[in-house]
Amino acid sequence: MAVTVETLDKLERKITLSLPLADIQGEVDARLKRLARTVKMDGFRPGKVPMSVVSQRYGYSVHYEVLNDKVGQAFNQAANEAQLRVAGQPRITEKEGAPEGELAFDAVFEVFPEVQLGDLSTVEVERLSSEVTDAAIDKTVDILRKQRRTFAQRALGSAAEDGDRVTVDFEGKIDGEAFSGGKAEDFQFLVGEGQMLKEFEDAVRGMKVGESKTFPLAFPDDYHGKDVAGKTADFLVTVKNIEAAHLPEVDESFVRSLGIEAGTVEGLREDIRKNLEREVKFRLQARNKQAAMEALLSVAELDLPNASVEAEIGRLRESARAELKQRGIKDADKADIPDDVFRPQAERRVRLGLVVAELVRANDLQATPEQLKAHVDELAASYEKPEDVVRWYFSDRNRLAEVEAVVIENNVTEFVLGKAKVTDKALSFDELMGQQA
Repeated sequence: MAVTVETLDKLERKITLSLPLADIQGEVDARLKRLARTVKMDGFRPGKVPMSVVSQRYGYSVHYEVLNDKVGQAFNQAANEAQLRVAGQPRITEKEGAPEGELAFDAVFEVFPEVQLGDLSTVEVERLSSEVTDAAIDKTVDILRKQRRTFAQRALGSAAEDGDRVTVDFEGKIDGEAFSGGKAEDFQFLVGEGQMLKEFEDAVRGMKVGESKTFPLAFPDDYHGKDVAGKTADFLVTVKNIEAAHLPEVDESFVRSLGIEAGTVEGLREDIRKNLEREVKFRLQARNKQAAMEALLSVAELDLPNASVEAEIGRLRESARAELKQRGIKDADKADIPDDVFRPQAERRVRLGLVVAELVRANDLQATPEQLKAHVDELAASYEKPEDVVRWYFSDRNRLAEVEAVVIENNVTEFVLGKAKVTDKALSFDELMGQQA
């Protein structure tokens, strides 16, 4: 059967579907007969309800179901014959003036666009690299030592230093008035570790047990306490106790306390190196992937199917509502969030998804079984029982699909970097990890 496709807009199409009334009625009668065998109605034995009664009771709903099914089948068949890639669900309306004995429907829908990919060799991309240094390993060892530190009373008359645990009483006032959360007794914190605002730490550093001090503290504009954000308070602080930290020695006893199989300091450092190299690799992949995707979008031309964008907006809205619910926001699942909040992100996601799909198809960049296994093995390597994690991934198609998506993105990244004008830039470990040197 020849299918006539009418172009309404760039991606919008229309097909007219014709259905013989006899086919619809025949299927309605068949379904009502099947229903009559099992339907239960007061005053009749099962299977003995007259067809006229069954038809009167269920005829409308069965006719509606049959019509939906028949129209859906006709649309799918027509779209397949016309070799159309349909985006989203069609809008189907009954058409007047159909020939006698038929029903006619107009199906209006969008198709996926043709993606035009430009010349990637004209695009400049910055590729990042980094390496795990001995200094990075030393810093990680220090973090592990701090996690297992102990504290001992400082000698009377000693001043508080960075790393000390101090116990203080404090009270803050703004314009002479106390405010919520501005007062505490026997409050403990570690000096110099960012647990308190800088002005507070600077004030306590150098104080001795029994000393008191009044100092101004300016709350940042983005401070989590909205009542005091951007305001300056006067604090009175009294130091009641100072304890010096004791870090454990890095020896075999310390290593064993961490559960390192080798039981040696060298084994600990090698274990740390492997974990940091794995983290560095993943972070570099993420950063370089973002750069590659931006480059790919810059040379792609395509129209966006509105149906896909609207569907993505819906997913983003539901995700936002779920996050609000986790935060304890009342009636978060009913929150009215305008589409415009999500539209730019939704359009970018749809655009990128279509472009990546076209690049993968055109250049055979699908994930191979070997790549999937290698990536899962790498993810599992940091766990105590890697083989259990591997089985966990491969036992669920959805989990494996997530891995497959990551591998495909990595393939796309490597392809783009292999074509583009690449400038290599080395980052220090701290720069990559977002730490200060």
